[in-house]
Amino acid sequence: MGRFISFSFLTSHPLLLLLIIFPIIIIIQQAKPAIGLPLSTNSRWIVDENGHRVKLACVNWVSHLEPVVAEGLSKQPIDMLSKRIVDMGFNCVRLTWPLYLATNDSLASLTVRQSFQKLGLLEAIGGIQSNNPSIVDLPLIKAFQAVVASLGNNNVMVILDNHISKPGWCCSNSDGNGFFGDQYFNPDLWIKGLTKMATIFNGVRNVVGMSLRNELRGPKQNVKDWYRYMQLGAEAVHAANPEVLVILSGLNFDKDLSFVRNQAVNLTFTGKLVFEAHWYGFTDGQAWVDGNPNQVCGRVVDNVMRLSGFLLEQGWPLFVSEFGADLRGTNVNDNRYLNCFFGVAAELDWDWALWTLVGSYYLREGVIGLNEYYGLFDWNWCDIRNSSFLERISSLQSPFRGPGVFETGLHKVIYHPATGLCVQRKSFLGPLTLGPCTESEAWSYTPHKTISLKGAYFCLQAKHVGKPAKLGIICTDCGSTWEIISDSKMHLSSKADNGTTVCLDVDSSNTIVTNTCKCLSRDKTCDPASQWFKLVDSTRSSTTTKSFFQFNPILDLPGKDFIWKFFGLF
Repeated sequence: MGRFISFSFLTSHPLLLLLIIFPIIIIIQQAKPAIGLPLSTNSRWIVDENGHRVKLACVNWVSHLEPVVAEGLSKQPIDMLSKRIVDMGFNCVRLTWPLYLATNDSLASLTVRQSFQKLGLLEAIGGIQSNNPSIVDLPLIKAFQAVVASLGNNNVMVILDNHISKPGWCCSNSDGNGFFGDQYFNPDLWIKGLTKMATIFNGVRNVVGMSLRNELRGPKQNVKDWYRYMQLGAEAVHAANPEVLVILSGLNFDKDLSFVRNQAVNLTFTGKLVFEAHWYGFTDGQAWVDGNPNQVCGRVVDNVMRLSGFLLEQGWPLFVSEFGADLRGTNVNDNRYLNCFFGVAAELDWDWALWTLVGSYYLREGVIGLNEYYGLFDWNWCDIRNSSFLERISSLQSPFRGPGVFETGLHKVIYHPATGLCVQRKSFLGPLTLGPCTESEAWSYTPHKTISLKGAYFCLQAKHVGKPAKLGIICTDCGSTWEIISDSKMHLSSKADNGTTVCLDVDSSNTIVTNTCKCLSRDKTCDPASQWFKLVDSTRSSTTTKSFFQFNPILDLPGKDFIWKFFGLF
């Protein structure tokens, strides 16, 4: 017969009671509550029905090419792909669709088998028959609904993105799909299609938003028609499905929303409007290779803020619905851009959608089985193309702050964009290291430019070039003052004991050290990524327990002066 411990025994041994209860409290705190749908907006935040922040951490799943079937279904079962999306940490899919799926009945009524047969994609038919037999003879619109349903069964939210009109690869200035009045872009037909899709998915709980049109572009684009038709489209969607977020893209391939700064969108409804923007490395050509990364990052970020980022300051949600990079890791332009992007994305804590889930395409631009190097999956849709990237992006999948994210008081985390990790302590006297941001220390950046531990008397100090940064209690000398320098605003600079200007850095073992500041300007061959850090506002708590030095009773112990001096020696 098993033994048990009586409650009276536990109450007489409070330490034992604490050891039993404390892990239970931690588990309860870490459990993720279910998202209350539908979503709405509160100033710059997207929130659930309880008013708590919901950060869209999405991945793009392509369904707008010639077959008009979500990519990958010839390689893997739908449900398996939905589960893999969840396992990778994403809570949302931006699912693309061509307008003609909703407006051309002869296209929408084609079965999946017939669509692939028309394109001569006989091998893909066999793959779908094997992996997804339940959809192979469904009409295309029903197959699209089946993908949405599978995502819903796995608690994945969906943003329906009208990517293009005529099925095919997007985008160019001359493809006839770019702007209202183009060859394949009849505004009246577009509103009809939006209305139909909004109606079809009215009541489908996991469809939380509709993006009205991807990457408006081309010689016909103009601000007057943008307001005219985007407002009409928004009203049509809201009338047909009042629960979904209505997402508006800008001009010039969704880079430019600057005109909204001085002329608000005029809608009859509130609490549902979101803006979207795109930002890739190639957005600025080969600038990241041809210029100094610090200077390019500073210039590009200033431009992003001028064209779209200002919306956050004005109190509107900004959904960066496309960003991404060559995940083979060999593209220098993309690698440098990503380091800058991750810093900004952490600092602004915006909603986003990565391009793309796709490992390979049924048919893209005339090529069967084209490999997608921006894709999370490999060509076979089996393995992850770049597992370290997936670990890195996990740092951006949870909100740092926002309504309802009040686990602890406002503080800073020291975020390292190149790794997606944050500065933390492993032990009382050990060096500072990089680790998961969920285990980050809580820091403050004071008006005196010291970086101090919240709730303690320790501050970050530079001691010697090439040596670990330290925590100390004498926070008034030059080595305890940290300036945010360089055009990227991501170098943290201080003075070593010998007066040398140093910057926070990371060594090969992920230990935080101080080294001579590098790559500040001019040199385009130099990579500053190891020295890039962002002080990010956060209100989420660490999953680790409070350290010994963050319990204030030690401050009242006899001999406390000796204790502080003792630890100041290290």
